[in-house]
Amino acid sequence: MLFSSVLVEKNIADEKLVKDILSRLPDSTEKIEIESFEKVFGAVKKPYLQKRENLNLILAHKKGKLVKQAPDAYGLEGSPHYYFVHAYNCIYECEYCYLQGYFNSPDIVIFTNRDEIQNQIIETYNNHKNENEIWFHAGEFSDSLALSHITQECEFYWQVFSKLPKAKLELRTKSANIKALKKLKPQSNVIVSYSLSPEFQLKSYDRKTATYKQRIKCIKELSDLGHPVGLHLDPIIYTPDFKQHYEQLFEDLKVNINLQKLCYISLGVVRFSKDVYAQLEKNYPTSNLHQQNFTTGFDQKKRYSRPLRLWMLNQVKNICLSYDIDPQKVYLCMEE
Repeated sequence: MLFSSVLVEKNIADEKLVKDILSRLPDSTEKIEIESFEKVFGAVKKPYLQKRENLNLILAHKKGKLVKQAPDAYGLEGSPHYYFVHAYNCIYECEYCYLQGYFNSPDIVIFTNRDEIQNQIIETYNNHKNENEIWFHAGEFSDSLALSHITQECEFYWQVFSKLPKAKLELRTKSANIKALKKLKPQSNVIVSYSLSPEFQLKSYDRKTATYKQRIKCIKELSDLGHPVGLHLDPIIYTPDFKQHYEQLFEDLKVNINLQKLCYISLGVVRFSKDVYAQLEKNYPTSNLHQQNFTTGFDQKKRYSRPLRLWMLNQVKNICLSYDIDPQKVYLCMEE
C-alpha cells in the first residue's frame, strides 16, 4: 500500500513509535510536518473516491475521550461494550461503507498516543469490577488488521489484554493481513472477527478487501492455530435466493473449521444513514444497492421494512442453528 504522502504532527515527530512507522514506509513517500491533524483532516472536504488516486497517511495524537461506550446491540447481550479510537478510515472501499458519509476526508489517520489508549482501557475496566466480563472493540472507524504490518498494533493489544483477564478484545476485519497474528500466542480474550458475506455479494460490493476464499482461508489458519474467531454476517442484502447463498457460505465454512468453536455470529441487514446514502448515490450511481426496496424510518435511516428485516435475519439465524451453533452465540447487530 503506497500513500501519496505522510503527514506528521510536529510535536510527535521524535516519538519512537512515529519513527518506527515511518521506517516501514517506502523511502519515496513524501513526509510533511503539520501543526495538528484537526487543521488538515477534513478542513477542506475531500471526495471519498479521491482515495483511489491520492491517499494520505496522517500520524497524530487523539485528544479527549479515546474509549467510548458502544451503541445498543453492538455485541453479545449481558456485558458492557466499548470501542476505542485508534485510527480513522480504511484502505478498502465497500459500496455500503458508512465511512464514506462520516468524515470529510478518506485519508487514513493513525493515533500514536497508545499509552493514553491503554490507560483509558484500564480505567474503564476498573470501573466495571463487578462485571463478569467487559468488551472492547477495535475497528469502529477502520479495519483492525489492514495496516497492522505498519502499525505493529497487534503486539500492543496482546500486551495490554494479557493483564485484563475479565476483558474481551474484538478485532474486526476484512483483511488477509494476519502475519502478525500467526506469530503471536493465542489469547482466549482476544477474538478476531471476520465480516463475511456470500461470494457473489463480496464480488459485487467489497472492493480491494480480501476475497471470499482468502477470508475463509484466514479463518481456518487462525482457528487451527488456536486463535478465537467470530463472524459478522453483515450486511445481509436481499436477493430472491439469498438463503441459498448463505447455506453455501456455511457449507464452505464447515469443510474448513469446526463451526461450534466460533465465539459468536452477529447478523445485520444493510442500512444507511441519510448522509451515507447520499454519498452512495454520488459515488456508486450504478450500484445494485439502488435496486433494493428501502424505506426511510423515523430516524431517517434507509433500510428494509421491519417485517422484511426480521424475516431475513431469522432465515439466516435458522441456517446457523441448523449447523448446531449454540443459539446464545448468535445475536442481531444494531437491531432494536
